[in-house]
Amino acid sequence: MENITVNYLHRAELWLCITIVIYFFINGAQIFETLVFVPKWSASPPQSLNILSDGQGMSLKMFWIIFHSIHEVVFILAIIFCWKIDPVRNWLVILFFIHFIVRVWTLMYFAPNIIDFQKMADQSSFADHIADRISKWQFLNYIRVAIFMVVSLGLIPLCIKLFSIRN
Repeated sequence: MENITVNYLHRAELWLCITIVIYFFINGAQIFETLVFVPKWSASPPQSLNILSDGQGMSLKMFWIIFHSIHEVVFILAIIFCWKIDPVRNWLVILFFIHFIVRVWTLMYFAPNIIDFQKMADQSSFADHIADRISKWQFLNYIRVAIFMVVSLGLIPLCIKLFSIRN
């Protein structure tokens, strides 16, 4: 490790802790959504899909856009401020890469499907395969949330390592 000042270490600790707090907040929201909200809108489509309709039901789109954007910026700041601390930096980059892959998966699979499910709420006809599609989405969502939780838990040993460097 290069010259690491106490000030540098404090900033690294601060940004990593903020990243962890925001990640756990997001995880709490994801767990709530997965265990409470998703079963409600997936219960008996197409009628239950009305919950997803923007303007009529509960749209979480803005919440997720805002908090994921903030979190990504803070996560990147944690990497920047931990850059001189090799073992922490390397694991942060690995965890961010995993996080990034799951975010891409979210944007390519989960978000477009939710948009489709929202549109189906307004349709009078309903294709039989939609229930299977919703079930698949729900199952894959469990995997996605679990991966996000593992990534956030992986940040904790890094935080402990940072605090132990000072001692």
